[in-house]
Amino acid sequence: MTRLIFLQANAAQPSDWVLFFGRFHPLLVHLPIGFLLIAGLLELDRLTRRKSVSPHTITLILFWSAVSATMACVFGYMLSLGGGYDTETLSDHKWQGIGVAAFAWIAWSVKSENLGRIIPFAQLVYLPALFVSLLLLLAAGHQGGNLTHGSDYLTQYAPTPLRTLAGLAPKQKEVKIEPITDVNQAMVYQQIVNPILQTRCVQCHNADKSKAGLRLDNPDMIKKGYEDGPVLVAGKSSTSELVKVCLLPEDDDNHMPPKGKPQLTESQVALLTWWIDQGASFDKKVSQLVVNDAIRPVLASLGGGGPVTASAGGAVAAGPAPESPVLTMKVPAADPKVIEAVKKTGLLVLPLSKEQNQLEVSAVNARTYGDAQAALLHKLSDQIVWLKLGDTEISDAALAQVAKLKNLQKLHLEQTKITDAGLKQLNGLTNLEYLNLYGTAITDAGLTELVRLKNLKTVYLWQTNVTAQGLAALKKERPTLEIIGGISEQAVAEFAKATSADDKADESKKN
Repeated sequence: MTRLIFLQANAAQPSDWVLFFGRFHPLLVHLPIGFLLIAGLLELDRLTRRKSVSPHTITLILFWSAVSATMACVFGYMLSLGGGYDTETLSDHKWQGIGVAAFAWIAWSVKSENLGRIIPFAQLVYLPALFVSLLLLLAAGHQGGNLTHGSDYLTQYAPTPLRTLAGLAPKQKEVKIEPITDVNQAMVYQQIVNPILQTRCVQCHNADKSKAGLRLDNPDMIKKGYEDGPVLVAGKSSTSELVKVCLLPEDDDNHMPPKGKPQLTESQVALLTWWIDQGASFDKKVSQLVVNDAIRPVLASLGGGGPVTASAGGAVAAGPAPESPVLTMKVPAADPKVIEAVKKTGLLVLPLSKEQNQLEVSAVNARTYGDAQAALLHKLSDQIVWLKLGDTEISDAALAQVAKLKNLQKLHLEQTKITDAGLKQLNGLTNLEYLNLYGTAITDAGLTELVRLKNLKTVYLWQTNVTAQGLAALKKERPTLEIIGGISEQAVAEFAKATSADDKADESKKN
């Protein structure tokens, strides 16, 4: 979301080849900058110190500055076709770039004496042409920075004396993130949602830079959405682009924030999801919304407190930390040789804390990780409490090894090949509280297996094959289980209501 980019489904969308080559513009644009600056410095040295510089050397530098500037213009035009830039700034940048190329060619023509053969006194044009190209280079570079980082990127932190001297407006006050002392009284958008957007999204979705026509810097613009429609649907996080793009695989072109940028944490995604499901209000407090068991500890942590308990009206009340026992229990230290062997399969092995021996094992950099490598996991059955195997090649066979991790609390299986049959093997994970099944082939049959996981608190079911009927049955068996994604809770409730009405009708007919 630092550069939230959505697919543009209109007919004017440029081809992949055009966008591919356009991405080389930032690389090419540095060449004319270097060449022209070197030419300018050499000429300055020649004029001030009367040093002898080979005309051929300067001519060669000017030639490549003109060629590279021209190429930068072409590739820059291709990049601009992707959209998402301020029109006026883009136009200024484009014409300034063309001007750089044009005057670089003029300077080269005069220096190489090609133009002198045609136009008398052409040499008089040389230094002015070089000077103008350098001025336009500075202007184009500034506008390019504005397009990429916003119009106040260079001056944002300018001290007051410099701002006054340059005639700049007084420094804008930064968005104030109010500290949360009482989470029950916190304004949900202003104090919880907006800080997430400010740190992860607004850099590229603001008044100066609105990728895909989207701005996330104020409520009105958020409500307006982007060029293809609304960015959020109140009450339906499962159909809201704001959340959907965060849950895509990180390698997906439409995943936000883009790969390599700071990503949203699980807690931040959960907060955005909860806010949207609760109606995406911009003027309500936490105490005015329904706070479920899954979001309660996340909210409590924002106020510096521990996990929470429910109070009247769905509000949040701080309470003693009901910490999972597996996070504090004494477990033996893992065998260093085993850890090394697990790392060689491509997994990251990280301690949860310096004081404890519990481990987090992640396949974030091991997309080809498969069932064969998973055979080593059971050797860390005491220590592994968080396991992240999302977006790998594992299937149901690997879950036989996962089932041996008796202290497992969090399990990521999103975007894998697991099926309902694999979930049957997890029944013995009595400490499992979090399960991510996003993008898997799980159906209603698999949901029946989740009922047996008595400590399960949160399950992600985005883009699975579950139905409203299956979710209603699961909610009936486990009413406190937080189900994120799949079919909206409203749809489940409506289905359950309709089912109840049909049951009553059938009963009435029997009587």
